[in-house]
Amino acid sequence: MQDTITPQKLPDPVQEYLSKFNLNMCLTCGTCTNGCPITGTPGMEGWDIRKVLRMLALGLLDEVVESKFPWVCTGCGRCAHACPMGIDIPYIMLHMKHLRPREEVPGILHKGAENNIKTGNNMAIPQSDYFFLMADIGNEFAEEECPGFYVPVDKDDADIFFLPNSKEVFADNDDMKWWWKIFYAARENWTIPSTNWESVDWGLFTGNYEYTQIFAQRKIDFMKEHRVKRMIMPDCGGGSYGCRLGMETCLMEDSKNEIDYIYLYDYLIELIKSGRIKIDKSVHAGKIFTWHDSCKHGRELDRHFGEGSGFYDEPRWIIQQCVDEFVEMHPNRANSFCCGAGGGMWPGPYEDESAYQGRMKYEGIKNSGANVLVVGCSNCHDQLMKRVPKSYPDYKYEVKYIWELVADSLVIDPWSEEEIAKGEADGKAQWDKLGVDLDMEF
Repeated sequence: MQDTITPQKLPDPVQEYLSKFNLNMCLTCGTCTNGCPITGTPGMEGWDIRKVLRMLALGLLDEVVESKFPWVCTGCGRCAHACPMGIDIPYIMLHMKHLRPREEVPGILHKGAENNIKTGNNMAIPQSDYFFLMADIGNEFAEEECPGFYVPVDKDDADIFFLPNSKEVFADNDDMKWWWKIFYAARENWTIPSTNWESVDWGLFTGNYEYTQIFAQRKIDFMKEHRVKRMIMPDCGGGSYGCRLGMETCLMEDSKNEIDYIYLYDYLIELIKSGRIKIDKSVHAGKIFTWHDSCKHGRELDRHFGEGSGFYDEPRWIIQQCVDEFVEMHPNRANSFCCGAGGGMWPGPYEDESAYQGRMKYEGIKNSGANVLVVGCSNCHDQLMKRVPKSYPDYKYEVKYIWELVADSLVIDPWSEEEIAKGEADGKAQWDKLGVDLDMEF
């Protein structure tokens, strides 16, 4: 015989927070459960989002906070997108993460967020290593492909502020070159920061509202200090989404915190339509391409920042400038399945659960018949290039960033001798000023 559950009173701060979502409006219809990638996950038997909402409505807060359910939630938003009562379920799950004591946050996520607070990046990469890498790889890139190129650091009056991703600085060094090549071809006036350069917001992944605001404020402060015109919103879904949330909080506290930013899709479209970069489709002849709709770049932007805020048509237009054969994956756009990487699931400790959540995305890729999957998020990229193929190996496909696709398609007008000489001189002066010795061992 099943025990009767006695409703419990939630702590006042939690009750106040959850009152914004009015769980009493839940119809227990199961629409959220049917759309959720967690449903049916091995090891999660007996758990689904409908049950979790009822538990919270009955005051069973500790049982939810102490479970792993909020941590295997990718925050993909399929539940809220379909909910007939419009309950913002991902925000509720985010708050459940927020309520977990920091020392009990699973895996490396809180440690990474702490690293970012203390050192300016998730992996605590020392500034000397960061400088050396940017100088060394930049010089190598200049010698091999783009003479006169260098990576500008803390440049005043730049037009574009760009943020690296610590995984690329730490290990995937060549992945930085795709954006570098685009900036070079466009002759962009751009810069990266010397400190606090991490693009990915693990404060969002851990429900740490304070950290998310701090990370956003750092970006705002950099732009103000160096008079930079626009920031390219970080590519990582969590990074861009967390940054916008943090910037909204900063702006509410001080109207002077307003800055200008642009999403990567709009930026690439701007470059192509203005003629600042030229594209040659023929380099991709013979391959079939499809697009992965990132949850945080589409469905979740639409839901939290207004209908039409999500990026659906824009990436498809960019891809079709670069390739002849594009096919849709189904379902797509706002109905797209999560890849299983969101909400910190890629760097998190729940690899099996994450791989299972990517099963429907894998089926979509396979059924599309595409050879190449194009993505616009670094976590989606690693999940779909590394974890998903390991679990579902019977269909082979290639994964490319959308900016990698553009970079591969570029026809670059050669820099003049004057431009090359100026780039070399500016680069040398910068690295000398920053004390970078390229003869040192890295």
